[in-house]
Amino acid sequence: MKILKIVQKVPAGMMIIPLLIGATLNTFLPHWLRIGSFTTATFSNAGAATAMGIQLFCLGTTLQVGDMPKVFKRGGILLISKFMIGAGIGIFIGKFFGMEGVLGLTSLAIISAVTNSNGSVYLALSKSYGDSSDCAATALLALNDGPLFTLIALGASGLANVPIMALVATVIPIIVGMILGNLDKETRDFFSPMGDKLIPFVGLTLGAGINLSNVVKGGGPGILLGFITLFVGGSFIVFCDRIIGKRPGYAGWAVATTAGNAVAVPAAVALIDPRYAQHVSVATAQVAASVVVTAILAPLVTNYWAKKYGSPQFQKNNTSEENINILMKEEEF
Repeated sequence: MKILKIVQKVPAGMMIIPLLIGATLNTFLPHWLRIGSFTTATFSNAGAATAMGIQLFCLGTTLQVGDMPKVFKRGGILLISKFMIGAGIGIFIGKFFGMEGVLGLTSLAIISAVTNSNGSVYLALSKSYGDSSDCAATALLALNDGPLFTLIALGASGLANVPIMALVATVIPIIVGMILGNLDKETRDFFSPMGDKLIPFVGLTLGAGINLSNVVKGGGPGILLGFITLFVGGSFIVFCDRIIGKRPGYAGWAVATTAGNAVAVPAAVALIDPRYAQHVSVATAQVAASVVVTAILAPLVTNYWAKKYGSPQFQKNNTSEENINILMKEEEF
């Protein structure tokens, strides 16, 4: 059976198909993933952090010290533009339509979903289409993972605590890998190819944390929120990535997702500002729907954009194919 070839023919198939398998199992047969031991550690959402951590370490070995300015530039553009579009839409809705929102969507749900990006999806897509600098920006994007940016956008930044240790914990695997990779070329050559091999495991374990029924619970507004996060938010991020960063834009679509942790953001905001308490349950379901919608659609859109406007991995593959064709013609001659 040509399983690998079939998977590779699907846009972003190395991640999206395992993700859908994991989400389906978690929705209908969750006990299969939680029987314990190595099965749970490898195939359930419990393994997501481990898979990403190892992937970040392998990525770190490919980074050279001279690449760091590019990392901060690329990550900074993505981080700031995603916050700006999410805060802008949410504040506009809140100002003109009040706390009740419009079309069933509140400013709380919009800001929670649009400003928080799914680091697992971004990292997997960056490994598939981008370069080491794109991947390393994952650490910087970890800043938007949680309630901090949502609270800032809602005018409550003075009450928020920056999760410094969470950011440090995200960066350490990259730093350790980078140190080893810069000290020893053989170490770099050994670990660098492994990042790609982990993409299916990242996709599977990420999917194992998704319940497809959340799309139903979130209803039409939840699905709409997912489309706003991906297409409205993504379009603005891609615009900034292309105009300011002078990049093709694939990274903008890769970051146009909603983080799984964002599901807890409405409740965290309500603890600080009780006025939002009445909107927490609805906003939570809508944000959960956005997590599912963007996790499924973002890889497809990123794949389409990368093919049309280019990316480091596609350029590398095309160059390899051209070299093979040249060699074949020379042999024939």
